[in-house]
Amino acid sequence: MKNFSAFRGILFDLDGVLYVDNQALDGAVAAVENIRANGIPCRFVTNTSTLSLASLAQKINALGFHIPQHEIMSAPQAAVLYLREQSDPVCRLLLSDEVKKDFAEFRQAPFESTENKVDYIVIGDIGNAWSYSLLNELFQHLLNGAKLIAIHKNRFWQTGGGLQMDIGGFVHALEYASGTTAMLIGKPSPHFFHRALESLGLPPEVTRSQVAMVGDDIDADVGGAQRAGLSGILVKTGKYRQAYAEASLVKPDCVVDSIKNLPEVLGLVL
Repeated sequence: MKNFSAFRGILFDLDGVLYVDNQALDGAVAAVENIRANGIPCRFVTNTSTLSLASLAQKINALGFHIPQHEIMSAPQAAVLYLREQSDPVCRLLLSDEVKKDFAEFRQAPFESTENKVDYIVIGDIGNAWSYSLLNELFQHLLNGAKLIAIHKNRFWQTGGGLQMDIGGFVHALEYASGTTAMLIGKPSPHFFHRALESLGLPPEVTRSQVAMVGDDIDADVGGAQRAGLSGILVKTGKYRQAYAEASLVKPDCVVDSIKNLPEVLGLVL
């Protein structure tokens, strides 16, 4: 592991690293506060697409953290920024009603209709709303020229009841059937990590390798960060499974049992 004195910024995943469901992980609040006290700027980056940015900030701080909203970068927000750069796009939003609040500025296509032109299909977490008829509707839009935006392509995620299938399988099904490739907005997209780096506001002489990403997903968090030139730290909480991590081609720069161990492992003043 590199000497922590070389690090100039930390990116934290949220669910599975700071908390699971509505429960903060043991020592997580103190660890974040300690890292801040040592003068290390932090950003909190997540693929979560079930909460609006305001609701996400409210949830985090209700768990005992003190994180301002501007330090949180969610994959849905990255999608909003991208769509703002397009020319008045018509969107079909496969998002929770809560997250749709952040997309209210965009024109939206009617549900269960393939007659109206759709420019972008945005796929996030919609829980049990997936069905064959919905997939076929989206398939028809893709055949008619719509572009596919995936908030993320995670395989699974950790809930209070164990691992649960995530949206990656549905995105892959649409890609396979339509012969198109989704634009990946969240982790492990290098563009997402680069936006997070810009948000840190570090001086130009700071290299990407001087920023560490802390996550429980060896592929999206650690592997994605490393491909973007950052260091990757894997925590053994959340969705972490030893067999899965050992089978991965991704080799973390550091592995810690929990975020509560991170300040000590990285040599910070406790």
